[in-house]
This record gives sequence, C-alpha cells and structure tokens, in this order.
Amino acid sequence: MKAPETRYALSGDVHIAYQVVGDGPLDLVFIPSLTHHVELVWENPPQARFFGRLASIGRLLLFDKRGTGMSDRVVGTPPLEVRMDDIRAVMDAAGSERAVLCGLGDGGPLCALFAATYPERTTALVLINTAPRYVRSPELPWLPTRAEREREIEGALHTWGDPEATAERFALGSPSATEEERRGFSRVMRFSVSPGSAAAYLRMNLDVDITGVLPLIRVPTLVMYRAEIEVLDVRTGRYLAEHIPGARLVELPGRDFAPQLGDPDRFFAELESFLHEVVKGEAWEVEPDRVLATVLFTDIVDSTARAAELGDRAWRGLLQQHHESVRSQLGRFRGKEMDTAGDGFFATFDGPARAIRCAFAIQDTVRELDLEVRAGLHTGECELVDGKAGGIAVHIGARVASLAEPGEVLVSGTVKDLVSGSGIEFEDRGEHELKGISNAWRLFAVVP
Repeated sequence: MKAPETRYALSGDVHIAYQVVGDGPLDLVFIPSLTHHVELVWENPPQARFFGRLASIGRLLLFDKRGTGMSDRVVGTPPLEVRMDDIRAVMDAAGSERAVLCGLGDGGPLCALFAATYPERTTALVLINTAPRYVRSPELPWLPTRAEREREIEGALHTWGDPEATAERFALGSPSATEEERRGFSRVMRFSVSPGSAAAYLRMNLDVDITGVLPLIRVPTLVMYRAEIEVLDVRTGRYLAEHIPGARLVELPGRDFAPQLGDPDRFFAELESFLHEVVKGEAWEVEPDRVLATVLFTDIVDSTARAAELGDRAWRGLLQQHHESVRSQLGRFRGKEMDTAGDGFFATFDGPARAIRCAFAIQDTVRELDLEVRAGLHTGECELVDGKAGGIAVHIGARVASLAEPGEVLVSGTVKDLVSGSGIEFEDRGEHELKGISNAWRLFAVVP
C-alpha cells in the first residue's frame, strides 16, 4: 500500500508527524508500543496490511510520538500528560472531535489516561497486550522486578544498532515472525529512534503507574490479550478488565505480541464486534460528567494577621493583586478556576505536572507582593455539575492543602505516581489521616 501523506500538528512547540488514512464513520487513533515511523511502516508488509485494515473500519489517525520517527526530537522523556497533548493536537489538526483510542503495549497507559481525562473526546478505549505499570507491585506480583527491567534495557541499549540482534529481540515477543518479518519490524524500530533515546524512554516507563486511574475510566473499553505471549502474563489483562468498570476482556490464542502477526483475522473479528456494539450504543452507559482531573488548592499564609496589620482598605488592594497574579498563572498553565473564597483559590487541571508547576509559579509571583502561600494537590475523579468540579477528589485536595506547611506544595501519592518522567522530585511526608476521608493517605512534598 502506498504511504499516505504525512502532515504535522503543533503540540506546544513540538511538531508531531501524523497521517490520516481512510474515511469510515468512526475515527480511530492507534498508539503503537515504543517506536514507530509513519512512513517506514508502509514499507513493512505486515504493518501495512494491519493499518490498511484498521482504515477500512474507520478513519485512522497514525502519528509518531514526540522524539521518534518523523516528529521533532525533544530533550528528556516527556511524561504521560505531555504526550496526551500530542493526541489532542493530532485530533484537532485532523478535525476529529471524538475517536476510538487503541493502545498497544506501552501505548496503553497513555490511551487509558486520555480516556479518563477526556471522556467527551473518547468514543471507546481498546487496550492491546498492555499493562497499567511495568514493574512488580503487591497488586501485580507476577511482573518483573525493576532490576530485571533495568537489565533488559541495558541489553537493548547495547544491541540497538545491530540489525540481527534487534531482529532477535523482536522475535522474543513475536516468535511466529519469519526471518523477513523480523528484519522488517526491526528496521522500523531502529530507524525510529536512537539507542539512547530508546533506553531513556524505556526507563521512564519503569515509573509509569496508572492503576489508580483504571476505576475512573468511564468509556466503553475492550481489553485484548494474547494468552501465550512469553514476555507478558495474561493475568495483567485480567487485572485491567477487572478494574475498569464494564470492561470486556477477550483472551486471544497466540504467542505474538505484535497484533499484525499470528492470527490478525481473529483480532479484527473481536474489534469489529466491539465497535459495532459501541456504535449501536445499546450495552454502554457513558458518564461524560465524571472526569479525571488534578485539583489545586492554595491559600495565603497568616492572612488574618496580615489583614489586621494593613487595615481593610490596604488589604483589599493587596488581595486584588494576589487574585490577578493567581489568575495569570492559571491561564498560563491551562488551569480552570473553580472557586475563590477569601484568600484561597480552587482550580482544576488536565495534568498533575502542569498543576505542580502552576503552584510554584503562583508562589513565585505572590512572593513579589510579600505574600506566602501553601498549596495542596490531588488527582482523582471529579463530578462536573454546571461546569463546576465536585466529589471526593475535591475534598481530598482540600484536606491535603490544609496539611501543607507555609511555602510548601504538598501532593497525594496519586499525583506522584502520575508525573513520572517530568523531572519533578518529592520528599516523603508519611501517612496522614484526612478529616472525613477513609483510610490513611501517603503525602509528598514537592522539592522546589
């Protein structure tokens, strides 16, 4: 199949290479695992056939993740929330209001986080041979340890430039591939990203953990897992399906991680059946008024004493300057003001790293007014009523803020888990009982 035209979408200041293939009734965004090259994949027959068939189901949107393929190279490894912006940028550029998100391997957490954050833009979620995290935890004790993953990454780093070694590594996950198919897939992998960038990307994934996000996904979800893949464990697929409300699990026969190989006909039969039900809308109840969001609470330290010192008129003037400064930073970091009570602000964000950076920017700007603020953040499911956020996540965020020290940005463990790759560091503040909230919560102070 001839390669489609490659276009570019601007995500922040990064150009994302993307293609639009087909013109079906649904929009489908496919996120591959690790590496991709929007032009070279059409030179690899199994991938060309696979994407051509996806494009026969709906209008297919393919893109190269930032730092890979034909997209701009970037410094460092971007966190999930930044890569979510790339999905949105491509959808906007392609004129797609809503799409089915299909995530393979490490593309799965990205799709899942987008679906939880933007249910109004997600028609359905399809997770293929993926996991909510990649290193062992009490909830997923069958996963490899961090040390085992590190050894795998070192092996990949040292052999990335060797075509034969890369082909052999690909065969570990997809043993049914012929020698020619192995070479074809490994060529796309090697030309998509440099060895160092590949290793950095894999290391970033070691800290990815969206287990807390799974119960917050409120869109139709299909989990597909090939049961005999040597490098994966089908129990991970079962865990995903058990923790995503209403998710359907399909365990497919076969040993190949790559859905393009093995028995793709069975894969497409299950996918098309699922999407047919989604289009009919008979078996699903979507809740667009419930979204994943990061809540930020700030308040001025010792505001009562400062007001008494200045007097009412001077305090009102200073408070107005404070509000203008906070609103300026909310606009800069895409925060949405929910409420203002006295000297405190309540805002929501679509990404926790962005919210943390906004909190520090607020502290810096109000310090110029000789004011100090404390801030607290939590990421969770919020109920939207007339555009206002409410629910337990909001209460948790408020309680976290109340425990912050002057000049401190205090966050819940959920926030910490979701900002891997952002460069943000934390200090453990231990477990705390939050008033009116069940169970103890581990809190972390962000290192300035």
